[in-house]
Amino acid sequence: MGETSDKPPSSAVLIDSFHFSQVIFNNVNKFYDLRGDITCYYTLTQNMVPRKKDWVGIFRVGWKTIREYYTFSWAPLPSDDHSDTSVQQQIQFKSYYLPKDDEYYQFCYIDQAGMVRGASVPFQFIAETKDDILVVRTQGEEEEIELQNKKLREENEELKANSAHLQQQINYLQEELKKTQGLQNSLECLKSNTEKLEQEVNSLKENKKHLEELDESRGAELHQLRKQIQHMTLEKELLETRLKSTRDRVDQLQSQVSNYEKEVANLSQADHDKTELESLKEENCQLRVSRTRQHQCWELSSFCLPVSRDLPNNTLPSQQQNRNLTKECEKQKRSAEILQARKDEADKENQKLRDENDRHLKALSQTRSLSSFSFVSQAGARIPAPKVGGLVYGNPYCGEITWHSLRNHKYMAASVRERPLCGDVFTEDVDPSQYEARVQSHLLQCPFCSETFEKSNKQVFAGHILCHDRK
Repeated sequence: MGETSDKPPSSAVLIDSFHFSQVIFNNVNKFYDLRGDITCYYTLTQNMVPRKKDWVGIFRVGWKTIREYYTFSWAPLPSDDHSDTSVQQQIQFKSYYLPKDDEYYQFCYIDQAGMVRGASVPFQFIAETKDDILVVRTQGEEEEIELQNKKLREENEELKANSAHLQQQINYLQEELKKTQGLQNSLECLKSNTEKLEQEVNSLKENKKHLEELDESRGAELHQLRKQIQHMTLEKELLETRLKSTRDRVDQLQSQVSNYEKEVANLSQADHDKTELESLKEENCQLRVSRTRQHQCWELSSFCLPVSRDLPNNTLPSQQQNRNLTKECEKQKRSAEILQARKDEADKENQKLRDENDRHLKALSQTRSLSSFSFVSQAGARIPAPKVGGLVYGNPYCGEITWHSLRNHKYMAASVRERPLCGDVFTEDVDPSQYEARVQSHLLQCPFCSETFEKSNKQVFAGHILCHDRK
């Protein structure tokens, strides 16, 4: 009896639980012609949510379950989503599937869950049009039909009221369900939070236990550290005592160092005095050489006086020159005496410094912490003291026999005929210039002071030149 081979979902739901107000059928005729297809018009309200398996069936009036449909057709889904407004729909039934009797039928909208969402007023099917058929009814039949229609309208109104009431209950239950779901979600969230809190509590308990263990270990470490601090305090006091004694010792040593520095300064002054003494000795040496030369000149002049009778007048030294030479010799003699006195004084000072140096050596040998100063005293101790009454390096001219120092008048007299340097003999009538040139050939003359030396005494001559170089 259906338009397709599929059967609509059905159930044995009683008519009292139907929700007829969600779908409203419009423009329902009292009679439908069986010679053509019929169109059913209906409206989906805001509370109605259409689904794919919803259907519209034709039921005979007085049906009890949705399984008593005569024919049905699948309800089309709305083209757009109109959840906030009502939607007009229509569906068509083929004439071939329509009932052929004259019973009263009605349209019913059934959702896919088998719930009735709406029902139309009763109508009839006729095989012929009104123009061709004249329906004759008695007044009793008309009254009966009117009563049935009135009864159906009352039932429809009652069903609408029940549907509205049920819809209110459904809305209330849905709100309660939402609240229940919210409470359930809150309960689950509370359960989750409770589990997390329990885990945190367990973790805190473990941390507390661990901290207590650490506290015990830290207490033992603190006790050990206190002992170490006491021990270190005692060591600190001992070290402070040692430091104080060390500082006192350092102060003593610094005082000794200051004293030794003063002594070293004195030794340096002594070294300086020694240097001056050496310079004085060199000057003394030069003065002795100069005095020796002057004596030689004086002796030569004395030697040449007997020969002056045979020489020309212009070759003899004048008396004034002799007096000058005598004055110069006396002056040089006084200078030599002054230098000798200064030399004796320097020798005494040197002896005094040497004694003081020996005393310092003994003091330094007893001081181990200041051994770095010992080399100064040792160096000072190695300075040789000059002999009293003589030169530091000795007189290079001492012990040398020169023709200038000969005072033997007999030899000087014989030198008129025999040259004292080489033993050559000359006659008394020899030319003086020739005799002087012969004598000069055996002499070495200093280029600085014009002093003469024998060629056989080259070492003495070299020492004399070295004295000039030192100046």
